[in-house]
Amino acid sequence: MSLTFDKKEKLEAQCLQFRKSLIEILHRIQTGHPGGSLSVCEILVTLYFDAANISPANINDRDRDKIVLCKGHAAPMLYLCLAEKGFFPKEELNTLRQIDSRLQGHPCSKDTPGVEVSTGPLGAGYPVALGMAISDAADGVNAYTYAILGDGEINEGVVWETCQNASKFKADRLITILDWNKVQLDGTAEEIMPQRDIPGKFKAFGYNTIACDGHNIASISAAINLAKSCKGMPSIILANTVKGKGVSFMEGKSAWHGKAISDEDYRIAMKELGGVS
Repeated sequence: MSLTFDKKEKLEAQCLQFRKSLIEILHRIQTGHPGGSLSVCEILVTLYFDAANISPANINDRDRDKIVLCKGHAAPMLYLCLAEKGFFPKEELNTLRQIDSRLQGHPCSKDTPGVEVSTGPLGAGYPVALGMAISDAADGVNAYTYAILGDGEINEGVVWETCQNASKFKADRLITILDWNKVQLDGTAEEIMPQRDIPGKFKAFGYNTIACDGHNIASISAAINLAKSCKGMPSIILANTVKGKGVSFMEGKSAWHGKAISDEDYRIAMKELGGVS
């Protein structure tokens, strides 16, 4: 299904609001991961509010779609989406990373409504997502599983083991999205561990490989539709993104992977986002 102009504008406005909310929350609590949360914003918004069949009403239905945020450090943006969908009260967002909160620093399926898989250790969520997709296919369940990977995460061997299995089992109901901002915790991907030909690697592992602009709602939506049309093999969407997208001094900077937001940082960021001056 193609994305309408009105829906696209609505989702773009939602992304801007989520960016403001993210900066406000992380500034208030002085902890969290702003860079990767900002880069994955459009990806999560497109999934939760357009592409995926998932809501509080169907969360216990077997034929719902599943979304697995494998790069679990981007949990703040995931929680913003889940709260907006109605999985828990929006007021609860203010408890992020606090003692006794359901909103831990990384997603926890035991405690947090709407979280499909507990993630955080890089690579741990991807094989679980594949297992979900294979199980659904074996039982004739008409659902998709979406798995969102990060740059540092694809350094992990378990990711590539999962790719081998996804290809072997022709997991065409597994749609993987790489939040491809090319920066990880301690530096650029090239500096930490050169990854060379990422599209070629996934193709060699038997994946249908699709590229898109990871900050363009229409581009992401079109890529998801292409992935859904591919049968007999898994698909990966290489979503070109910018770490810290939307806040100029955070963009492309590994320092903002998990840095606390100072009062001055907050003032500048919110001014850029059209919040406060």
